[in-house]
Amino acid sequence: MTQDTGKIVSWLKQSGDPVKTGDAIMEVETDKATMEVEAQANGFLTGIKASAGDDVPVGQIVATISETADEPATPSQVTANETQDAAPFGDDLPKGKSIIMPALGMAQDTGLIVAWRKSPGDKVTAGDVLLEVETDKSVMEVEAGHDGFVAAILAQAQEAVPVGSVIAIISDVAPENPISRGLAAVSAPTAKAAPEAPPAKAPEPKPKPANKAAPQQAPQATQPTAGGRILASPKAKRLAREQGLDLSRLAAQGIAQPFHVADLETLRALPPVNQAGNTNAPAAAILHIAARVPASGCDDFIQWFADDGKIAIEPASLWARFAAAALRSARQSGSDSLVLGIDRPNSDPVNYADPDMTRLSDLEPMDADRSADLTLRDLTGSLLTAVRLTADAGPVLTIGRDGTAYVLGLDFMSGQLAEQEAIAFLTDFAGRLNEPLSHIL
Repeated sequence: MTQDTGKIVSWLKQSGDPVKTGDAIMEVETDKATMEVEAQANGFLTGIKASAGDDVPVGQIVATISETADEPATPSQVTANETQDAAPFGDDLPKGKSIIMPALGMAQDTGLIVAWRKSPGDKVTAGDVLLEVETDKSVMEVEAGHDGFVAAILAQAQEAVPVGSVIAIISDVAPENPISRGLAAVSAPTAKAAPEAPPAKAPEPKPKPANKAAPQQAPQATQPTAGGRILASPKAKRLAREQGLDLSRLAAQGIAQPFHVADLETLRALPPVNQAGNTNAPAAAILHIAARVPASGCDDFIQWFADDGKIAIEPASLWARFAAAALRSARQSGSDSLVLGIDRPNSDPVNYADPDMTRLSDLEPMDADRSADLTLRDLTGSLLTAVRLTADAGPVLTIGRDGTAYVLGLDFMSGQLAEQEAIAFLTDFAGRLNEPLSHIL
């Protein structure tokens, strides 16, 4: 994750050799292993810029695959380091160790920053998780790699950053004025300079009558005009093509770009478009709230029952009680009947009536066919840590486990829970997971 260079052990192809996609063209040594790097296109290997034995920075161009054997490398090609030096971040950056966007795959050229786990000014150790990065295959945690302080963050969440670009700086001493800026902000001065002339803004009122339904969405910078560019992860684009989904419909709903695979569920939930290009029904708003809770409280509570009372408690049955109690409290529904479903991968959902009002040993599945007021999706027994899916007849609470923490996600429609109810519910449920005994007492 923190690799910033790779040593070229040997070239398996020479300049001018024909190559096909999948051919091994060189061997690269990192601090852990020696890997074969495959060609990502058909053509001829040209413009080799590094020799065997060279330590090359991550993101630097080492060769070109061209259409002809004698085609020279493009003169405008520059290394990642040269790009970084020329980047318009200014001279006010603090001194320290640069953190670059890592390469998480052989053919990866960009990574999407999902979230920063640390903020500017925070103290970090080498093993602390600094941020989460999404590629076309997975979301990975990236460690800081150095002890010190986060002196600068140079790319914001939801920005796609080229591999090898500097995204943060870790300094040895606490910064007086930590920096937080994004790649989009770098071009902001240029963007602001142009509209100073009045004619640049004059045409704006003309397109508005053509789309009367979107006056509130117009200020969003990520919403493209007709034929505009759609920002999405490579995997999301590929799946959308394969499934015949139109990503521009997500933009029309005001959903922030870039789009990810999870957003395809939202797209599938949108009403179909008829031949006239109009939806058959208004789209229901799909909302999502997430939380992260230490697992130690719940683990210790279950272990305490096992050690002192010789009682084995299934975690999901405990969570079902907590979820039902939290939902009842958020809705202020008192003694009204609640049905809670438990859903696990590769298993049929099972519904329970009022699980918060039964003894731990008395939880029995319902016989009656009634839709669940809330579905608890248990992912802790799988490799998944979190998903973002469309809510069904009722809200869906997803519980995954990431190491020593539970990852919680609440998906619901605007008509199923009010926003304040949803926030109160997830806050209450997370509190019960964190300190089970205090809530039971």
